[in-house]
Amino acid sequence: MPSTGRILFILLKRHQTIFWNLAAFSAIINLLALAPSIYMLQIYDRALQSRNEITLLMLTLIIIIILSITALLEYIRSMVAIQVSKSIDDDLSEKVFKAEFSSRRQHSQGDPGQSLNDVTLLRQFFTGNGLFAFFDAPWFPVYICVIFLFNPWLGLFALTGAAVLIALALLNEKISHSPLDKATTSARMAHWLASSQLRQAGVIESMGMFRPLQQRWKHAQHTFIGYQHQASERSAAIASATRFIRLSLQSLILGLGAWLTLRGQLTPGMMIAGSVLLARALSPIEQIIGTWKQWKGVQGALHRTDALLSRFPSTEPGISLPPPQGQLSVNAISAFVPGSTDRPLIGQVSFNLSAGEMLGVVGASGSGKSSLARLILGI
Repeated sequence: MPSTGRILFILLKRHQTIFWNLAAFSAIINLLALAPSIYMLQIYDRALQSRNEITLLMLTLIIIIILSITALLEYIRSMVAIQVSKSIDDDLSEKVFKAEFSSRRQHSQGDPGQSLNDVTLLRQFFTGNGLFAFFDAPWFPVYICVIFLFNPWLGLFALTGAAVLIALALLNEKISHSPLDKATTSARMAHWLASSQLRQAGVIESMGMFRPLQQRWKHAQHTFIGYQHQASERSAAIASATRFIRLSLQSLILGLGAWLTLRGQLTPGMMIAGSVLLARALSPIEQIIGTWKQWKGVQGALHRTDALLSRFPSTEPGISLPPPQGQLSVNAISAFVPGSTDRPLIGQVSFNLSAGEMLGVVGASGSGKSSLARLILGI
């Protein structure tokens, strides 16, 4: 089975400069995210204590400038992500179209538009918040370390909360993996059945096959909805639990900070700053849990795209041939059912035609006339 990581590795390597730019912008944004906590720390522990209005004004001006820079960097990062999606589309769409075209020449099963839909899914993922969550998540230990600098007990509390959310993320993957995969397979089957039946609506109606074919589609659709419902229920339960725990942690860390402040082990500014830092540390983890369903769809798209391009790799254009002269020579051409060599559909057909000559091929339906024409044309 083709690996889903191969094509992802190729994309990352081919566009590594852009991804490094995204990583750099994410690093700066996450470092600047410490500013609101430092601002609150200075407000509570310096400005309020000294009652100095000039200090308050200068701190406010500085935080406004930093937040403006952060907003600008986030905008630039979004523009870079859009450039990534465009580059991926330019890199994949034409290859996928050619591969799907080659696939359809050999067989007509499946949804012909699924491959290009997979490319669209990949492009949309690389422009969404899901991608940024993966870039921001590695920075949560930095915020935890800063909280540890305030107070070890406060840091231990934040670390425990982060560990609980990570455990929930792993649990979400475990319980939703199977139904999501089955839902994707069933959805593709239902979509293909609907598309193929609607394209042949006139023929189906004339043959009186509408009801049974509708039931077949309805069964596939209900199967898809059932698996998706199961996966959504489980993901919603994990998401609700994650939100509850995150909000509880943000409140409880204030309570713990207040207790430590009453014991003289923490300042009011550190108490507020610790709560803000904890919210920033847990936010990427919650985003990853929320976008996990989308990431599973991206994994499926990578797998299908990788399998398609592996079966039908891009080929160089053929050599240029001289203009045809009208001479046609067929020498002992034969055709067999795939996997069989004992009973040919077309056996040892030979003829020669000069320019201007015509040949009529007659026979009963299914005798091989169209197959002979396809063989001569190379299709």
